[in-house]
Amino acid sequence: MDTISRSDVIRFFDLASEAMLSHKDYLTELDAALGDGDLGLTMTTGFHKAAEAVHGTDEADFGKLFMLAGMTMAKAVPSTMGTLVASGFMKAAKALKGTPSMGLPELFSFVDEFVIGIMERGKARPGDRTIIDSLYPAARFLEKAADQGLSLPEAAKGAFAAAEDGLEATKNMKAAFGRGVFFGDQVLGKPDQGAAVGVYLIEAWKKTICGE
Repeated sequence: MDTISRSDVIRFFDLASEAMLSHKDYLTELDAALGDGDLGLTMTTGFHKAAEAVHGTDEADFGKLFMLAGMTMAKAVPSTMGTLVASGFMKAAKALKGTPSMGLPELFSFVDEFVIGIMERGKARPGDRTIIDSLYPAARFLEKAADQGLSLPEAAKGAFAAAEDGLEATKNMKAAFGRGVFFGDQVLGKPDQGAAVGVYLIEAWKKTICGE
């Protein structure tokens, strides 16, 4: 695959929705130990509604598609993580306004702006043990891949590996936000639940691009 089409974007949302559903219990388990315990339900509901929304429109502008997904999620799951992820989609949407297809530069722009949107809304930074810690490394890999002229599938696979490494790294981080702050050293050795969501998002892009 050299470019991401409108149907591929729809496929991305389907895969992301499926991923949240299949990992619902795991996300709930992680969140119950270190957070509010509702992350599995929140992400499953949010991405299901977002997928429904993009299926229900003929919109060809990628910016408008991602904006629709973000606005739908913000309304459907106005929780902390739901709001953050929705903010990511809406920030990325602005960068892709008027775009009818995506190549590697646009995929990098999407992930990078998604990260910026979450950081602007939640004030977290890399190393704070949040969703940023899996998405930020993925964005940096995509940036490097674009500079090096890698193919879209090569870039997607590398970004997924970077996201997985970022998730693993959260096991050695103390929480700077949320209920995890009160657990202190007790969070060490456990992956961050938000960073897991980030991995599933990047994996959905990889599967879309690589035809998995």
